[in-house]
Amino acid sequence: MTVAQPDTTHGSNKSAALKALYDEIAAKSFFPFWAQKGEVAHDEIEQLMATSRAVPYVWSYTDIEPILKRAVELVTMEDSERRSLVLVNPGLAPKRASVSTMYTAYRLNDANEIMPPHKHSASAVRFGLTGRNNFTGVEGENIVFGPGDMVLTPNDAWHNHGTVGGEQATNLSVLDFPLVELLGAIHFDHRYTEMENGKEVVKKVQTARYDANHSLMAYGEGGMLPRFADHRRGGGKSSPMWVYRWERMEALLDRFKDYDGDPHEGIVIDYTDPLRGGPVFKTINFYIQMLRPGEKTLPQRETASLLLAPFKGKGYSIIDGKRYDWSQFDTIAVPGGSWVEHVNPSSTDPVIFFGATDAPTQRALLLYRRQGRNQAGDLIEFS
Repeated sequence: MTVAQPDTTHGSNKSAALKALYDEIAAKSFFPFWAQKGEVAHDEIEQLMATSRAVPYVWSYTDIEPILKRAVELVTMEDSERRSLVLVNPGLAPKRASVSTMYTAYRLNDANEIMPPHKHSASAVRFGLTGRNNFTGVEGENIVFGPGDMVLTPNDAWHNHGTVGGEQATNLSVLDFPLVELLGAIHFDHRYTEMENGKEVVKKVQTARYDANHSLMAYGEGGMLPRFADHRRGGGKSSPMWVYRWERMEALLDRFKDYDGDPHEGIVIDYTDPLRGGPVFKTINFYIQMLRPGEKTLPQRETASLLLAPFKGKGYSIIDGKRYDWSQFDTIAVPGGSWVEHVNPSSTDPVIFFGATDAPTQRALLLYRRQGRNQAGDLIEFS
């Protein structure tokens, strides 16, 4: 006699069968890409959107500075070859990321302190905050820099950091480390060698191969490029101009201070590759943003994530409807997709941000989008 099979399509039998199905799917490292009515636990859209996301956040330099000073006293270059404080977004912790694709790190170098050379697949910049004698050596160009100067350490370029003067100096770094890590492309190399008399010799200091002012001499005049210069140094993976001096940026800001600018951004000047005219790196780019006294930007949002460090001035931003106050040398995280507007409350002094964006990556993948609102609150699509 044939025994009837239980009906598993209704009531408790169906629930039990579904549970067994979902348990098996999870045990075998699958994901069910379908939705059950009223079944939030197995709604594929809810599940796919439930990943960790960066949140708007401000890291205060008044918290950062004393920690850096204590670290200088307690952790020497003999203890560790690097001493940086990485900003971790609370929405992404414990991942080392300030927004989904980038992180900012602060470094206080003690007087006359230089670490050995290293290289890595992440692209990075250093931006001077305090002290005139920050040092970064990049592929044989020894760069001494001060407040507002930006120095590139490109993907896979040998570099080292420190100070060359008799005083401490502080800089901040921005790296695309989280993006490179996500892509599984991270590598580091700490064994620096040079050829001497036909033999490979391990060295602690890079031999200078370029004039200390090479970047400025070769690329400092817009529209004029020396043909004989090695424009592919460091593998040609980034802008060949490895230091961008603040004096030139400041002069350009002064030139445009009375222009209307962009009502959603104020005055923004991008750092660019002098060979190609595009971003300095393939993955991230950097810019200076100025808000004139009393200026308030209109709301905008973009798919790109932003990191902003107020280099001069103080004020506040409205991010997704919440106010975030900031002052000099803080860092602000603006996750992709967040509505943001900035306010300079001073009637006399400008606000100047140092900014980083992952827009180059998104543009290369045709994912970048920017929107704004006008004075009436109407939505604007930017091309």
